[in-house]
Amino acid sequence: MKIKNVYPELEGGLYSVKTETDREFLISCETESDKNPVLKYKKSSEKKWKTVLMLKAGEKYVGSFLPKSPGFYQYGIDGYDKILEVMAETKYARFASWYEMFPRSQGTQSGKSGTFADSEKRLPDIKKMGFDVIYLPPIHPIGKAFRKGPNNSLTAGHDDPGCPWAIGNEQGGHKSIEPQLGTIDDFRHFVKEANKTGIEIALDIALQCSPDHPYVKEHPEWFHKRADGTIAYAENPPKKYEDIYPLNFYPPNREEMWKEMKSIFIFWRKQGVTHFRVDNPHTKPTEFWKWVIREVKKEYPDTVFFAEAFTNYEKLEELARIGFSQSYTYFTWRNGKNELIEYVLKLTNSYLTNFLRANFFTNTPDICPPLIQTGGRPAFKMRLAIASTLSSLYGIYSGYELCDGNAYPGTETYVDSEKYQYKVWDWNKPGNIKDYIGKINEIRRTNPALQYYDNLRIYNSTNDNVLFYGKKYKDNIILIAANLNPNEIHDARVTVPVEKFGISSDEDYIVEELITGKKYVWHGRENYVRLEPQKEPVYLFRISKDVVTRSHSERSEESQLALQHSKKFFELREKVVKHNDVYARRELATFFNNEILWRTYTGETYDENYAGTINAEAKKLGFQSIIVAYFTTPGH
Repeated sequence: MKIKNVYPELEGGLYSVKTETDREFLISCETESDKNPVLKYKKSSEKKWKTVLMLKAGEKYVGSFLPKSPGFYQYGIDGYDKILEVMAETKYARFASWYEMFPRSQGTQSGKSGTFADSEKRLPDIKKMGFDVIYLPPIHPIGKAFRKGPNNSLTAGHDDPGCPWAIGNEQGGHKSIEPQLGTIDDFRHFVKEANKTGIEIALDIALQCSPDHPYVKEHPEWFHKRADGTIAYAENPPKKYEDIYPLNFYPPNREEMWKEMKSIFIFWRKQGVTHFRVDNPHTKPTEFWKWVIREVKKEYPDTVFFAEAFTNYEKLEELARIGFSQSYTYFTWRNGKNELIEYVLKLTNSYLTNFLRANFFTNTPDICPPLIQTGGRPAFKMRLAIASTLSSLYGIYSGYELCDGNAYPGTETYVDSEKYQYKVWDWNKPGNIKDYIGKINEIRRTNPALQYYDNLRIYNSTNDNVLFYGKKYKDNIILIAANLNPNEIHDARVTVPVEKFGISSDEDYIVEELITGKKYVWHGRENYVRLEPQKEPVYLFRISKDVVTRSHSERSEESQLALQHSKKFFELREKVVKHNDVYARRELATFFNNEILWRTYTGETYDENYAGTINAEAKKLGFQSIIVAYFTTPGH
């Protein structure tokens, strides 16, 4: 039996594809034979194969298996000459909400470091917002040589704490704790308390050293040398980073050095860390990452590796191919409708979904995007809502919930950045969006469609400021309308592919807006939304199974007004249609926009009784709705 077009297969089996332990792993192929191919699979460490008969599905045959535990699995098809591999990871690799925070900024006294004990006190607040991964920047002793001062100044005062990414001093290196944060026992206790609330801990791993790091004295051969024999510091011209020494990953004793790097990950796994956010992996050899990720996963197969690689597409893809579970992206800088669509479709609707999962961070300690600097609270809400629904993975850097967009003019650099100094926050600052974040994360937890990465679909919207998209998982259907302009009200006609949802084009159905709890009756494919950013810049609709009932009261004041408006509307419309009356056309447009539109569009000003009555009157005359009646009027 000749087998061809096996899917998924990554570069002829050179690399592993990825899946998760909570979903069936699907394999398809084609064959000219009339016989059903046989799929075989096993965990890579096992000897015995399991088999399943593949079934006909159109022109292809499809089979599947459920990887019940994380690890590497092999699969193949009888008659196919290759054995392929899939890396099965936990659900956290595909669906998680990340919260980044500096432990030293969780205290309450100005000029004094916060501790792990202080961080524990924040756990209820973070859990209430719905986050399930807390990401910590490096927590190790900080170098003293060339220590950076506030706002990245070259001179540090006696009490300035320095930058956590300048790792190591006489008190230890990558396997030690910065004493001001507490002890290793304090850290373990923090991890344990976080786990009790259902939160996993992610730790930043930056494989670089300060000039004071013990490695510098113990293994000077692990560093690059300058022409004069001194160790080379990091440079990104024209910037110089005298407080950081990059490692040389190909020293004479490479095996010893690589094993030591691996031991860093293993050490922190033993302390309860399950996720690693790797700093600048694109500046280290991919050969090393491929080796170390596989080595760590042999001992701890549930480990999640997150690549902080703001780099070109090719490098981003390469890092994902060789084993990174998740990747940073350029979502932070994608603001316009067309650029967002182009970018997210490439990530979620292409071959990349077999091995790359994009984690959409709204901001980072290094990046305060211009949109949130100028867009105020609506911008913070909008960017969080689309980050958390375009991808199943997203994160925020602490302060975002307080709408902190204080950056130096013309830059993306935060004023008084936590990277270089202690900071005391008022976590209940007026104007915060903590409840909003909690609501969004609750919606994500209770709607399976939002927990998958590769099911995003973009739908049509008639306004370039309104992005309309959706996700579906079984009978859970979510539609999202987002006003990308935080400063203006925008409305749009949006197209719902009802035929894909089992709804006919002439059928009424209910959509429930999950943020506000309001329900709307929609009809067929074309519907209308109005988004007021000062109230709700984004709507998350769930198509309801509830039967549409006419709940409006014809005796209500709103319904009586609707009857009056309907009568006037259709009188004016008749003048336009029959007599091409220019004055009637102008009056109809003014009347519709000033009196009818805002009461009938899906949005904050929607009036259920009014809309129900006036749409019922429109249907008596053969129109789907009053809005359709207006837009099918000549000249409108």
